[in-house]
Order: sequence, then structure tokens, then C-alpha cells
Amino acid sequence: MSPALPAFRTPPGPGRKGRSPSLRPTVMMSSKARQSSHDPPPSGTGGGSEGSARGSSCRATRGIGMVLWILWRPFGFSRRLLKPGSHSITESKSLIPLAWTSLTQTLSEAPGILLLGQRKIFSTMPEIETHERDSELFSPPSDVRGMTKLDRTAFKKTVSIPVLKVRKEVVSKLMRSLKRAALQRPGVKRVIEDPEDKESRLIMLDPYKMFTHDSFEEAELSVLEQLNVSPQISEYNLELTYENFKSEEILRAVLPEGQDVTSGFSRVGHIAHLNLRDHQLPFKHLIGQVMIDKNPGITSAVNKINNIDNMYRNFQMEVLSGEQNMMTKVRENNYTYEFDFSKVYWNPRLSTEHSRITELLKPGDVLFDVFAGVGPFAIPVAKKNCTVFANDLNPESHKWLLHNCKLNKVDQNVKVFNLDGKDFLQGPIKEELMQLLSLSKERKPSVHIVMNLPAKAIEFLSAFKTLLDEQPCSSELLPIVHCYSFSKDANPTEDVRQRAGAVLGISLEACSSVHLVRNVAPNKEMLCITFQIPAAVLYKNQTRNPENCEDPPLKRQRTAEAFSDEKTQIASNT
Repeated sequence: MSPALPAFRTPPGPGRKGRSPSLRPTVMMSSKARQSSHDPPPSGTGGGSEGSARGSSCRATRGIGMVLWILWRPFGFSRRLLKPGSHSITESKSLIPLAWTSLTQTLSEAPGILLLGQRKIFSTMPEIETHERDSELFSPPSDVRGMTKLDRTAFKKTVSIPVLKVRKEVVSKLMRSLKRAALQRPGVKRVIEDPEDKESRLIMLDPYKMFTHDSFEEAELSVLEQLNVSPQISEYNLELTYENFKSEEILRAVLPEGQDVTSGFSRVGHIAHLNLRDHQLPFKHLIGQVMIDKNPGITSAVNKINNIDNMYRNFQMEVLSGEQNMMTKVRENNYTYEFDFSKVYWNPRLSTEHSRITELLKPGDVLFDVFAGVGPFAIPVAKKNCTVFANDLNPESHKWLLHNCKLNKVDQNVKVFNLDGKDFLQGPIKEELMQLLSLSKERKPSVHIVMNLPAKAIEFLSAFKTLLDEQPCSSELLPIVHCYSFSKDANPTEDVRQRAGAVLGISLEACSSVHLVRNVAPNKEMLCITFQIPAAVLYKNQTRNPENCEDPPLKRQRTAEAFSDEKTQIASNT
């Protein structure tokens, strides 16, 4: 056989069978090209015929020209490892060595082209992205597609992995230098015994980085030489099992192709809380079990089956897999909370917001928590030596609020109530405000009112209208309200301002700030509007100007433009 010129082919892109991808093809040598370019071609190639030689010369020239054209666009190599094609080109006996030598010389001078070893093979190093890697070699077997009852034994798969044979006494020294090249897979040992030599070990290498000994970097080769280790790479048949696949890989292989995969959840102690979509429901029990298997410490997986629309702010849930016990313990911002997750409201995604509000209060300040839940606002604030009045209508939340105050040793600083939010505002809050606002200016603490019921809290603002009978005090001492709300509006900041202002009967444009808490769902934001209650709203017999608030604006105004910038930043971090 005469040495063949490099053959090439372009495989279909991922998920686009039969269609040419937009990636430029990578050129690789056929195995036939491993012979030296100076080996004489065998007889019988038409070397005795001038016309045949000219025909072969033209074909060879066209082949070389095509190769150079592919490589020169400009060196935009494919990110996918392409296998050599089956095409071959008939070469002239007299012209091919010259043409091939010219080609290799040209390529050796071109940036980005590597001539590997003495065999004059040229190739580009593949750069395969992580998600592409996972969808190829390390994806579970295709026959698990559609599985609804988890069968772990069906995930067995054998793959060919490059390995490096080393003496067992140099393994530890060598591994520090082969972090880049070593295989990284869950549950797979990177170093195993050589089944043919008990004195040797096999180091598993990354099949997407390591192909031949030329794949080692210079620093790695230097270490191999120092330790007298041959860089020769061998192949090893590795059996992958269910334990070696990630949860996302398993679910992507099981669920219908092209549909969203659930790999995230809210963790509440030992409970994984999922919000499954309709197309995922036929696989819900399998998904729940996978979440338990792949997340240490998770022993129960639940799915919310309705929205939080009842008066107690909890929701119905279905246990998908694992234990039925919903009694759990969580740690948030160095505080401990215990509760029955099936009967109270808890959202671990609000941890940052709890801290933000806590930082606004100073020792000696007063907090009224209208919808306190199990205490994520009340307890950290009370720990700062503030006085807290915490309320929740849900009897279960009230019970666990009392428990958690004692658990965190702040029960002396917290007064707990079990009332409707409006009754709490017009009862205990009214009485305390009358006493606090009657104190001398030097003794008056800063008063904050938190209303974390995003679906309805704005409606409760009406309870502040003409709440007090006394003469108005200095505007600097009026209570500061932090009211939470959802918005699906294109301009959520102005939407919340307008709705809150409409309930109070004034404009909050100049005396409020709006903070983006989090993105709840596509086109649905959770926000917190903060403002000082105007005297014209809080006191009776006061002249009210619906166009503006007479109190000075709060510091650090949050404009619609600032909100848009923050939303963009949060989205990029997510």
C-alpha cells in the first residue's frame, strides 16, 4: 500500500443527525500515512504510464490543495474530535513524495499545526466543552430512555479509557503532576492495580485530553522522565455503573430527549424540595430517588403540588421517595431552626434577604414582624439585643416560633403573637407605637416593620391609615416599613411603588426604595419596597397630599435603572 494523503470527513453535529454542522472540519491523518514520506511506492500504481502519472499528479495536487484550504480559514479548527475518513487518494509514484514533503514543510511553519513525532502526522488538539463530553462517552446507555421505575443495574456501560502504567512506588509523586491529564469522574478511582503486574499501577487518564504520548505537556513529560516512567499510553476497559453517573446525566438519559432536566432543588435539612413540571411528572418517583442517591444527607424528596394560596402560607406536598418524616432542622446564618416542613413556610433562598434586613437594625431598635413564620427575621434581630414583636396566624408556625426562640436563647427579647396580620397591626403594633413615639427624642429607638407575605402584604398597608390619634412626631422617628411583593410587570419597581401608594393614598415615588430580592419564575420578581410611613397616613386629622410624601426621602434611592442593573447582575450570577 502506498502512503495515503490525509483524509477528512465532517460528522453531524450533536442532535442534528445527517446535517452538516457549522464547525470547520479538523484534518487528521489516516493510519496509512504513518509510513515515512520517503518510502518508495509499490509497483503497479501506474508509474509506467505518463498519462496515468499526470492524472495521479492532478488528483494529488487537488487533494493537497483541499487539505490546505481546509486548514487555512484561518486555522478555525473544530472543537470536536473527528475520526479519519475512509477516503483515499491515488498517488503518483514520482510526485507524491515531493508533494507530501512540501505539504509537511508548509504545515510545520503554520501556527496552530502540530507535527507529531517522526511520523509526520499532523493533527489539531481537540477542545471539547464539558457538556459535549458528558453527552458522548460518559452518557448512560441509550436503552434507559423512558424508564419510570429506577433500575440501577441498567446503567452498566463499558468504555475504553487511556491509562498510563507506572511503578507503584512513584504513584503519589506522579499524581501531583498529572492533575490535568488524570480522569475526573464520580466514584471512579484514578489509580488501580495492574491486573497483569502486581508491582505496577494504572493511572486513568482523561480520554478527551490524552490520545498518545504526544498529548502530555512538556512539564509532564519532564516529570515522567525524572521518575523513569514511559509515556506510552495503553487502553483499559472501564465498567461504569449507576454510581459513576451524575444526577443530571441520569435524568437527561431517562427523560424524553430534548426536554428540561431537573437537577436542582431547595434543600431543607434532610429534605429535597422540588417543583416538577408537567412533562416530568411521569418520572417523579425516579427523579426523587436519584436526588436522594446523588446528594449525601438527603433522605426524602418531595414535590409541591399546589401554590401557596392558603391563609397559613404552607402548601400541599407529595413525598416522591424516601422517608415520610417532615420534621427537620436547618442552619441559616449561624442560627438553628426546627419545624415540620409540611405545616409551615420555609424558603432557603431568602437567607441573604434575612441577613440584609438584620443588618439594618442596631442594638436597642424595635422590630415588628407581621408574618414571622418560624423566626428567620425575628431571631437574628433579637440576637442583636433588639426588642422584637413577632406574629404569625398559622398555629404551627406560632408553635415553632416559640420553640426556636428558646432554642436560640432569644426568648427574653421576643414577644410572640398568634393573630391575623391586620389585627396585629391594629392591636399590639398600635399600642407599642403610641408608647414608643411618646418618648423623648433622645430615648426613641428606630422602629422597623417587616411584612413578608409577598402575595398579599401590600393589601395590609391599609391598616396604617389613621392608625394613631396622637399629634405627629418628628418625621425622623416614624416607623420604617419593609413590605414584600411579587410583580410580573415589565417595570416591577414602578409597579410595586404604584400599588403600595394606591393602598396608602399617596405617592411613594420620592420617599421609597425598592430592592430586588430574587427572580421567582420567568417574568416574575420578588421585591421589597422600603419607606417611612408618612405622618399624613399614620395620624388622624392630618392634611394628606396624594401627589407627594411630605417626609424626607430615604437614603440610597433605588431607581428603575438601578433595579434593571441589579437584575442583570443577579441573572448573570445565576
